[in-house]
Amino acid sequence: MSVQVKAHFNKQTKDSKKELVQFYVKGDDEHKPELNGLTREVVILSIEGLEDVELTAEFKKSAKDSKKTVLEFEVKGDSSAQQTFEFYKKAGSDVILNIKESQMSIDEFHEEQEEYREGVRGKINPDGTVDVEDDPNQVTLEEAAAAVEGGGEEGPPMPDDEDAF
Repeated sequence: MSVQVKAHFNKQTKDSKKELVQFYVKGDDEHKPELNGLTREVVILSIEGLEDVELTAEFKKSAKDSKKTVLEFEVKGDSSAQQTFEFYKKAGSDVILNIKESQMSIDEFHEEQEEYREGVRGKINPDGTVDVEDDPNQVTLEEAAAAVEGGGEEGPPMPDDEDAF
């Protein structure tokens, strides 16, 4: 299944856990029944005019109110930086958005997202702690306290230190 809609590329947000894109559908396209059929599915997004630039994403939700229809997608974490950069240059403008059903299942998408997230910052436990074995740059509270108590190594002098020069 595939659908093409006129939309306003409203925003793109990215943090260490996920990347979201949001579009406002314009005109009669918000009444297309295909949009409801693709919701909660893995889709491939492309914008007319950008050749060979596609993003795989989960179609998170479609919300309608009296003024607009909002489409929200969670982008697959390992998308190429070049592709996402080209895609996001269109943010804030009106575009022709192509939404095409992907061959990837929603379970495969979530599994790959979980693997990607683990590789980014180490494994985060349900209680919010991080396994330091998985992230060599992670410092424990005990190590930080020991560095403060032991005086730690002082860094280079700061420009406003009177004794620095």
